[in-house]
Amino acid sequence: MTVIADHPRSSFLARLRDPARWMTTADIVAVLLALALPWSTSLVGIFGVVMVLAMLPVLDAGSFVRSLRQPIAAAPVALFLLASAGMLWSDAAWGARLYAVGPTAKLLLLPFLFQHFARSQRGLWVFIAFLVSCALMVVMSWTVAFFPDLTLKAKDVASHGIFVKNYIDQSQEFALCAVALAYPIVMLVRAQRIALAVLLCVLALAFVSNMAFVIVSRTALVTMPIMLAAFGFLHLRLRTTLLILCLAAVAAGIAWMASPQLQATVYKFKSDYQAYEEQGANTSIGERLEYYKKSLHFFAEAPFKGHGTGSTRALFELAASGAIAGTAAAEIVGNPHNQTLNVAVQWGLIGVVVLYAMWLSHLALFRGGGLTSWIGLLTVVQNIFTSLFNSHIFDFHEGWMYVLGVGVAGGMVLKADAAKRTDTVGAS
Repeated sequence: MTVIADHPRSSFLARLRDPARWMTTADIVAVLLALALPWSTSLVGIFGVVMVLAMLPVLDAGSFVRSLRQPIAAAPVALFLLASAGMLWSDAAWGARLYAVGPTAKLLLLPFLFQHFARSQRGLWVFIAFLVSCALMVVMSWTVAFFPDLTLKAKDVASHGIFVKNYIDQSQEFALCAVALAYPIVMLVRAQRIALAVLLCVLALAFVSNMAFVIVSRTALVTMPIMLAAFGFLHLRLRTTLLILCLAAVAAGIAWMASPQLQATVYKFKSDYQAYEEQGANTSIGERLEYYKKSLHFFAEAPFKGHGTGSTRALFELAASGAIAGTAAAEIVGNPHNQTLNVAVQWGLIGVVVLYAMWLSHLALFRGGGLTSWIGLLTVVQNIFTSLFNSHIFDFHEGWMYVLGVGVAGGMVLKADAAKRTDTVGAS
């Protein structure tokens, strides 16, 4: 009787200790996180915590500690530690200091993701989940464009074609998916799997057409050509690249003539800049130029270690004193909308070196070929160039896109590299 009574408990404990079950659980939570990313911030935060908790029971502590010596893992951790240490020399209120550390905390997940997906067999599931979720978002974007009352955003801040979040986040998702699909499309065509290639082409065109005819951020407009150029340089012959660029130029011209939304977005560049230069108007471009000028001045005041964590808003408040209300010079922000300047103001040259060490180490990680390396490389390239106009490592949505994309793809690349080394040793 005792054996029978203890059997369910023993069985439960055995399942609880089963590494395969924890690996599967972590994989499923990562997939759920990817599905939730285009739709919800709360769910992403919850799934992020649950994912780490699911990874801990099967964490190889020795391997994990050794991985922290590698720049790909050490640099993001160092950025978090620098933000934490920067609270010590900041003059900001403690609430502001703690709040400013928060955006760097998600970088701590990268070493966990590297180790987990270096062992997992389901890394590709995460990318497929994100692609499917973004495809569903395209459908909702078109739906809301025709039926604005269906948006979940407050009516006073709703944008045309935005179901949840905002047009910048949505454009980043769609641009990443559209360009990422270029690699499998080319590979499928070379393998003469035309039907599947056509299906992925239609999906890529769905993302692009939404940005052309519904809504797009100016950041995406600037960075998408750079991402396409990176693809052509890495994966196509020069003649093919030039042909595709010509076709893309023709398609862009057609989209320009057919899309008043696209024309308005581009014309706004010029009108915003002129209004700022002539009147000091508080336009989008005017604000950014003002932020950059002031941030460079703040950096010059404390070039080595910066003004400390959370100090940015107080510096802008001081600089705005005496400015005419309603002008760009009177704007007070805690984010200069440039990743390098955001880091430089708070942590000086030390912070900039750590930030660029992280970007460069992750670029080097994805220098090989294959779909996984392409996804990881594209994620880093997009983040670097969009961070010229935003602080996308620290922004919630784009920061999570970076952590998830680099972490999962990085783990898969590390796994492939380890397999190659094993094969080489076995062959010798």
